[in-house]
Amino acid sequence: MKSGSDLLRIENLGISFSMLGGRMDVVKGVNLRVLPGKVTALVGESGSGKSVISQSVMGILPNTGKVTGKILFTDPLDGKTTDILQLSRDGEEIRALRGSRMAKIFQEPMTSLSPLHTVGNQISEVLAIHTSATKDERRAQTEDMLGLVGFAKPSRTYDMYPFELSGGMRQRAMIAMALICRPALLIADEPTTALDVTIQAQILELLRDLQHKLNMAMLLITHDLGVVANVADEVVVIYHGEIMEAGPVDAIFRRPQHAYLKGLMAAVPHFDMKPGERLKALREVPVNSETLWAKKKRVENAPEVLVSVRGLTKTFTTRKSGLFGGKDKTLVRAVDGVSFDIYRGECLGLVGESGSGKTTVSKILMRAVTPDTGAVSFDDGSGKIDVLAAQGDALMELRTKIQMVFQDPVSSLSPRMTVQNILSEPLEIHGRGDSDYRLEKVRALMSAIGLDQRYLNRYPHSFSGGQRQRIGIARALALGPQLLICDEPVSALDVSVQAQILNLLKDLQKQLGLTYLFISHNLAVVDYMADRIAVMCGGRIVEIAPREIILRNPVHPYTKALLAAVPFPDLDRPLDFETLQASGASDQRAWGPQFSTDGSDRPLAPADLGDGHLVLARRNVDPRELRS
Repeated sequence: MKSGSDLLRIENLGISFSMLGGRMDVVKGVNLRVLPGKVTALVGESGSGKSVISQSVMGILPNTGKVTGKILFTDPLDGKTTDILQLSRDGEEIRALRGSRMAKIFQEPMTSLSPLHTVGNQISEVLAIHTSATKDERRAQTEDMLGLVGFAKPSRTYDMYPFELSGGMRQRAMIAMALICRPALLIADEPTTALDVTIQAQILELLRDLQHKLNMAMLLITHDLGVVANVADEVVVIYHGEIMEAGPVDAIFRRPQHAYLKGLMAAVPHFDMKPGERLKALREVPVNSETLWAKKKRVENAPEVLVSVRGLTKTFTTRKSGLFGGKDKTLVRAVDGVSFDIYRGECLGLVGESGSGKTTVSKILMRAVTPDTGAVSFDDGSGKIDVLAAQGDALMELRTKIQMVFQDPVSSLSPRMTVQNILSEPLEIHGRGDSDYRLEKVRALMSAIGLDQRYLNRYPHSFSGGQRQRIGIARALALGPQLLICDEPVSALDVSVQAQILNLLKDLQKQLGLTYLFISHNLAVVDYMADRIAVMCGGRIVEIAPREIILRNPVHPYTKALLAAVPFPDLDRPLDFETLQASGASDQRAWGPQFSTDGSDRPLAPADLGDGHLVLARRNVDPRELRS
């Protein structure tokens, strides 16, 4: 095929970076194409070279990078083919292409948008650079684009700052900035990784619709095979800087050839997994918890319920009038009458969109946030503990029994402490043994999570994301807890590393008799981990049931909307964009009168549908009416 028939053609691309002791090759002999008006997905794990390829196309590779080969861009406006690698890094030619004919959406919109300028300012700046439009024309065009990407009030959004927008809305603003000049090529670098499943579905639908409206081509960089199956026309699979497999999306998904691609597909959790079936991680982690601490002996007559939560409420106050005072305050009810039990030895999944109150509930259980009202009790058989009233020695003892695994292993591990210091610190704080005992325990923890003991003197920055998360799990296990609260422990990880961590958590639960509260917005992950699932929306639990009931026969409209938004890595189960709610799953106007609050004299209350299935609905409503 002639290069002129491709919008973008990359030929024999090599990228290396200068390091101490020589150069390191990160991309080796890559060939790929993007056709006009089509979507090419570049799929691979972190560190495989996806992002540096996109930086080379945009001409923004760091100075330490050396590039060989060809990157040919054929502009459909004039048919002119340009080799981007032959252009001066900051010359007029590349600047005329970048932002105008080629644009990029970055992974994290908060760090890509200036916090000091309004959204409209930043988008219209692109027009100021690339067009001769007047200030009024730029504002009008910017507001049109903001409307096109889904803002209900574009003129109001124009004057807002990025911090005033939610994660999904910031990503929409980023898309508006990339598309304002109607580029021929859009590079989307993990555009939905950090977003809720419902927001992700909206962004995917938006990108697909805009691509068709503007006849735009897209290079989509992702490690999510569900996203690829729903939007891509062609797929390129990359591993350690080399192309493993490439072809049309149909051939890639129905007839994968390379062992790496087959391995990636087997590592993705999905709803059709059989009971007891394990994820097949690309690289298995050996788990050895034998020397960790003695297995918990079941206490005679120990209560079935380990943690009981009743009537939790928490309200936060926000100021409307900026940084320096003002009396105009808004009350936000983050947690609203939450009650549930966690049974000994089970994994309770807690799911919902960002802002639904999941993390606030977990912080209340950890005593990091004090609720306005409510009660939490913990009973491991040695006597019931009032979690919210515990003080002094009782609180210190409680801390050893409830531990937390955080979402972001980078920010939750001190960069100034070695792995040995990180793992021994909980033992030191709680006065467990002497230095020899603590070193022995730290080595046992490393063995339990499948890391070599030679790494004890390394710092967190020298580990991969998955290894750092394993260190976070080991730290949580150091004191021999009975309840682990896992707050989005795999949301920032590649699918292959995610499979490792999930299998590790399952193995540890089985071997050590742990109980989990597992918080996530990824329903497929929760389906793999949880025994029962509680669904949160707007600070309230709207549905709770055993896993096989809630994911196969959900009753609440919010749960149904969450499930409908999950992208499957299966071409025969595409996302139904038409049924997805444009206003989001939490819009009560779409729920129906049995489930929504409208200030009537029939408040909401949990309706018992049997088999442990509770749904938040109008008081005294007939359960048969809810299932219809």
